[in-house]
Amino acid sequence: MATGYLDILKARHALRLLTGTLVGRLPNATAAIALVLFVRAEGGTYSLAGALAAVYGVANAIGQPVLGRLVDLYGQPCVQLPAAVLAALAMALFAFSGTAPLALAYAAVAAAGLFTPPLEGGLRALWPSVLGREEQVHTAYAMDAIAQEVMFTVGPLLVTVCAALWDERAALLALNLVGVLGALSVVLSPPSRAWRSAPREAHWLGALRSPGLLALLAALLFVGIAMGSITVASVSYADGHGGDAVYGWLMAGLGLGALAGGTVYGARAWAGAPERRLRVLVALLAVCYLPLMLMPGAVAMVLLSVVAGVFLAPCIACAFIIVDRHAPRGTVTEAFSWLVTTFTVGASAGTGLAGPVVQAGGTLWGFTLPGAAGAVSLLVLLATGRVLAAPARGGIVAASSENDPNRAAEPRFSSGDRA
Repeated sequence: MATGYLDILKARHALRLLTGTLVGRLPNATAAIALVLFVRAEGGTYSLAGALAAVYGVANAIGQPVLGRLVDLYGQPCVQLPAAVLAALAMALFAFSGTAPLALAYAAVAAAGLFTPPLEGGLRALWPSVLGREEQVHTAYAMDAIAQEVMFTVGPLLVTVCAALWDERAALLALNLVGVLGALSVVLSPPSRAWRSAPREAHWLGALRSPGLLALLAALLFVGIAMGSITVASVSYADGHGGDAVYGWLMAGLGLGALAGGTVYGARAWAGAPERRLRVLVALLAVCYLPLMLMPGAVAMVLLSVVAGVFLAPCIACAFIIVDRHAPRGTVTEAFSWLVTTFTVGASAGTGLAGPVVQAGGTLWGFTLPGAAGAVSLLVLLATGRVLAAPARGGIVAASSENDPNRAAEPRFSSGDRA
């Protein structure tokens, strides 16, 4: 199982790009908890901390596709590094000014979210030029999804450790400085400096002019809602079964399940169209959420959370392949950035929806939301099956700048662009 992953990491520049991207994304992965800890240390309320975190999230969701389009137009170094520096400076301004004046705090946090560099989409655009073989790129997408789970598990721990060793302000500054260094490592690498997007058709919709991409994003919005709602339902469950420690174990169980599922999924080659495979994976994801409604004791509930997380990373990895197939020519970074935005918006919507549901109907109703959202996602995929279906054209084409759904003999590496 490990052979495929080791082959990817042995490829020239692969380990540097993966590590640099993960390090560069740490400020984004830790922003919510870092903001809460800092605001509370400054004497602010949880309401203010939540509002600032929400502003950061909204600004980040807006900025990712905009910056992704700029990357496609002007290249990675010209956009990624300046954006990382601006985001870090904005967060530094917030760290030194604090929560007063309030308008400055909101503006600084919004700027930090808006200028967060689209390193995630940039990495996926680089994989085809670094690896070359289609099956390796698919494995890299799975490894990317696994790495995300690790980052979002380890990131909050890093914040608390930094805050304990120094203080909350130092933690905020250190993580953003490390993020700039990660972005610097990526943009100075030969693949990032050499990469150029394929020539694109001028269109104000950019990547969103692809019906297949729109259908995929609509389906994955509900996967994001499931992800967001399950966190709120888990808090409600933990309140009656042991408190914060149980909540931590439930989240760790979801992460462990995603790690295991993503590892197994990426270790083998899958036959057939990824669009059909995604429907199966989303159906399994929805089904695995349903046992959480049993709400057994804490130990059994943690085990069920592991099961609930198993198909999340495979769904995300499969979605990466479909984005690559449906992104219009010259818009691959923007297309992947829209995927990030969709998950962010979906998770926020799920969190916002689950709160009133749990308040009105209790924890059980909260745990019905993830399964219901998964079912709706499946219905969207079924309803848009013809739109999502890749054009059936014969021939096999080597990865090149011409390899995209609109011009290639076979729709494969829309992101496999060469300088």
